[in-house]
Amino acid sequence: MKIDAAKVMELVRTVKPLFLDHEQAARIEVKGLADFVTQVDFKVQEMIQDGLMQLYPDIQFMGEEKDNSDIDFTGPVWILDPVDGTTNLIHDYRNSALSLAFCDNRQLELGIIYQPYTDEMFHAVRGGGAWLNGRPIHVSRVDTMERSLIAIGTSPYDHGLADRNFRDFKEVFLRCSDIRRNGSAALELAHVACGRTDAYFEQVLRPWDFAAGMLLVQEAGGTVTDYDGEPLDVSTPCQVAAANGLIGEELLAILGK
Repeated sequence: MKIDAAKVMELVRTVKPLFLDHEQAARIEVKGLADFVTQVDFKVQEMIQDGLMQLYPDIQFMGEEKDNSDIDFTGPVWILDPVDGTTNLIHDYRNSALSLAFCDNRQLELGIIYQPYTDEMFHAVRGGGAWLNGRPIHVSRVDTMERSLIAIGTSPYDHGLADRNFRDFKEVFLRCSDIRRNGSAALELAHVACGRTDAYFEQVLRPWDFAAGMLLVQEAGGTVTDYDGEPLDVSTPCQVAAANGLIGEELLAILGK
């Protein structure tokens, strides 16, 4: 199925005022441990879902803030995280993004990540490269761990992973130049794609967290696998290890222990 990426990105840009609405961001519900949702999340999802339905009424819609049990991944599916980095949004930390992917028969065809605070629109089309505000982007050329800047994710919804996570963080930190965490998996993946960081890993991410960013990294010349180097399944939660294609094996040697 052919998707008009420009039209979809035009729709995505319309959510910017919602991200900047502090009143709606302060209306918070608790979903679970360190897991929050705001009225911004709900309103962004509603706006994007309605807009996509008008453009492509026959495509299924998977969103973080809805029941997705009826999704058939053998057909075409939109995968949306309306606000990736909700905790950041609540604190006005300004590292939140909309993440939208189009998947057909389990293959990613389009990925869009929009950072409304900086007005950065990342997008990738399968076989068509990765782009930031209309300019091509590529992963970095850093080829050793010791010179790399690596982003981490703490899987904050599952404190049972803390011992494993912080062991990995220490091992990676001792081998690289430094580590970073911005609190948005989508933006972490976008930053690997454009070379701001050299790798990123997190123990558990949902499809709406990683789908768009995975295609971005791949189209920018990088790699995205689980900790054992296996391909990711866009229909289920996964470990995610993204790298620039040059330090990935060194990173996986640590994470796969």
